[in-house]
Amino acid sequence: MDRTSERLAQCYTGVVHDVMRAMGLRDFTLPPELRPLFPQRRLAGPAFTIDGRVDPRADAHETLLAWTGLLSKAKPGHLWVCQPNDRVVAHMGELSAETLKNKGVLGCVADGYVRDVDFLIEMGFQTWSRGFTPRDIVGYWLPRAIEVDIRIGDVIIAPGDYLLGDRDGMVRVPQALAAEVLEQAEAAIATENKVRSAILRGVDPQQAYLEFGKF
Repeated sequence: MDRTSERLAQCYTGVVHDVMRAMGLRDFTLPPELRPLFPQRRLAGPAFTIDGRVDPRADAHETLLAWTGLLSKAKPGHLWVCQPNDRVVAHMGELSAETLKNKGVLGCVADGYVRDVDFLIEMGFQTWSRGFTPRDIVGYWLPRAIEVDIRIGDVIIAPGDYLLGDRDGMVRVPQALAAEVLEQAEAAIATENKVRSAILRGVDPQQAYLEFGKF
């Protein structure tokens, strides 16, 4: 995990969201239907992006050859972020997750379904998805491109953009603005700590807001 990912993992989505909103950014919150297997664990890192397509005419060998080739290209220290353009089959499973985890991939974000959930939980591989199904990609789905811009909900994710996910949801931090967003988010967290301390001392909430400029 790079230093930016480490620092981002110490933040939380609410404060990062507020910082980017104040910067005038838009469309950086991923759909709330995407949920993590481990809500208590934050996931942060740069995106290795995948775009895919349904092809019911593809044969089993073709789809498995393409999928395993895709796994081999995944980048250590990154998040596997997939727009499969499909809501029928699973786009992550046990053997694939084992492969990615062994390569140093930090976790998975699939805008679709996954399977082998008991195994994913057992191996501790943080996986964000829209749900679960036992159906697999064989003879049905193919990757179209990697390391290209993809769209999840209203959010365009470019290769190398950072994602941060926690129990509240997931946000995208543009790679070019990551340092600035982090600096402001860390400062905001420090200010929020002061506000929290004031509230716990019994300070009126409006007075705390006027004093610290944050609530």
